[in-house]
Amino acid sequence: MAELTIHFGDNLPVLQGLANDSIDLIYIDPPFNTGKVQRRTHLATIRDENGDRTGFQGRRYRTIKLGVQAYADIFDDYLAFLEPRLREARRVLKPDGSLFVHIDYREVHYVKVLLDVIFGRASFMNEIIWAYDYGARSKAKWPAKHDNLLWYAKDPDRYQFHLDACARIPYLAPGLVGPEKAARGKTPTDVWWHTIVSPNGREKTGYPTQKPRGILDRIVSVHSRPGDLLLDFFAGSGSFGESAVRLGRRCILADHHEEALRVMERRFAQFQIEWINWTPSLACLASAEDGCPDANERRAFLNSDLEIVAHAHGELR
Repeated sequence: MAELTIHFGDNLPVLQGLANDSIDLIYIDPPFNTGKVQRRTHLATIRDENGDRTGFQGRRYRTIKLGVQAYADIFDDYLAFLEPRLREARRVLKPDGSLFVHIDYREVHYVKVLLDVIFGRASFMNEIIWAYDYGARSKAKWPAKHDNLLWYAKDPDRYQFHLDACARIPYLAPGLVGPEKAARGKTPTDVWWHTIVSPNGREKTGYPTQKPRGILDRIVSVHSRPGDLLLDFFAGSGSFGESAVRLGRRCILADHHEEALRVMERRFAQFQIEWINWTPSLACLASAEDGCPDANERRAFLNSDLEIVAHAHGELR
């Protein structure tokens, strides 16, 4: 089997085509049902003494709009959309497998009740809070600066949890625990503080709603073993698939947005891929054969006078 198998199309038939008890770990980041269009605008900046922004060492730059990536995050019946997919997810999980559902405050309570029905309340293991500090701050209510990750084990008495594989984090008050403990750090709790993907960072693909590798690497490391088969059927830019392969796992990805597949073409140009219902562009095939750097590196700087940057519109997902 290839390192990555990537399906283009509706994820429900993909799930229905998988064997019972075949997947070790599932992570999904479904649309959050915000009722909005998720949009990311791509800009180029060119050196211009009369430009509209100031850059490094006070140099002036002129902004050029390159294009927009967007998708509608609107469902009339969100739970009815998710239910058959979550039932299939439970079916394909191995007996010691786990499901992580990445959601936000708008739908998490309803999705948890649905998951309790499908998996059983005893299979609910944790609600993990991913907390970040980015973006606008409401003056009418407490700003929402977190996402929710619901962890369900198929069998609550038998599941993978390799805590020793998790990178330790610093103590907030190292002086209170002594130098030995402070140097070793501590294991995370169910609140994970982690920055979003930097709009100008090398990890950024430009795809709306991309999640950081740091969060996904922790899930992959602790809840699966090298060689395991993982699944993300709302793949987006493919971040979970990259975490899986970088950490020695295999992964199946699925998405029905053409833009998502185009992003994954560029992102995974150096990976061994089996494409289902999708033909990669000749440019991406050529880049894989030539051994050129990945898309994140290629787009970092075109030259000293042209920098590609991403400017986010709307709220974080």
